[in-house]
Amino acid sequence: MPAPTALGIIGFGIMGERLLRAVLANAAEHVTVIGVWDPAPTAAARLAGITDAVPMLASAAAIIAACDCLYVAAPPGAHIPLAEQALAAGRAVFLEKPLATDLAAARAFVARAEGARIAVNFPMASSPAVAEITGWRAGMIPESLAIDVAFATWPRGWQQDAASWLARRAEGGFTREVVSHFLFLTRRQLGPLALVEAAANYPPGGGSEVSIRARLTAGGVPVTLTGGVGTTERDDTNSWVLNGAIRLRDWSFAERLDADGRWAQAPDALPNERMRPLVLRGQLAGVAAMTRGESHTLATLREALDVQEIVEAILAA
Repeated sequence: MPAPTALGIIGFGIMGERLLRAVLANAAEHVTVIGVWDPAPTAAARLAGITDAVPMLASAAAIIAACDCLYVAAPPGAHIPLAEQALAAGRAVFLEKPLATDLAAARAFVARAEGARIAVNFPMASSPAVAEITGWRAGMIPESLAIDVAFATWPRGWQQDAASWLARRAEGGFTREVVSHFLFLTRRQLGPLALVEAAANYPPGGGSEVSIRARLTAGGVPVTLTGGVGTTERDDTNSWVLNGAIRLRDWSFAERLDADGRWAQAPDALPNERMRPLVLRGQLAGVAAMTRGESHTLATLREALDVQEIVEAILAA
């Protein structure tokens, strides 16, 4: 078996910590984390509270120099500069979405970097629930898709440490952070996306969107999309429903309509907190394969750009 890929992490917020924990608990045969860098004063203490086996290195440059693959989990404005530094140094890159805060910059980056060893972290690429849905819809002619997302507050309760940018229109909002995952899933399942019409509502000031609605097509299939803040008492709830008969609910429950008109879960369905480690293990196996130049199922730059094009068009509507 190949040696584990040496992964460096830049950005030790929620996503950086989540991926590190996944490596330590469930994916050490695929990836080893050689170090973390985050300029926040609290990051080193949080890292030390998780493990003493992974150091906090002195700079982003030190992480890039030491790794085989760089995981970029910093805020969006830093994604392209860090990715380009790593690619220039001959490293592979695993990048959080969105690609950039500026769509023109994202397009230019994809034109430069497409074909390099780089992938984007859309975890549904490795979801067992998505694999279940893919099997169920074999032979089905897609006729309609409905996507709905709802949040008690934005950012969600567990994201408050990142509210300084997640709650702002410039970089944050639930359309970029959550809806993008379902648009990626839609593109993978049905085909290229095209926006027909959209509307987004914002609070006074520079806050992120509080509601959206849109009509689009995916491979010619009509898609409706709705989302809102303050429309549920839960942190978040979501559904992706194909032909009114197959759905992905709350990230991890694959369900289909039975003969009695009731939604029946897949036999191995798990809540998201239990499904996530399996998904991240699959993502990390893909990271190792991508770094070695082997085939993988991780999201490509082109897929991520296509999703971002739709997201930004909705937010600008």
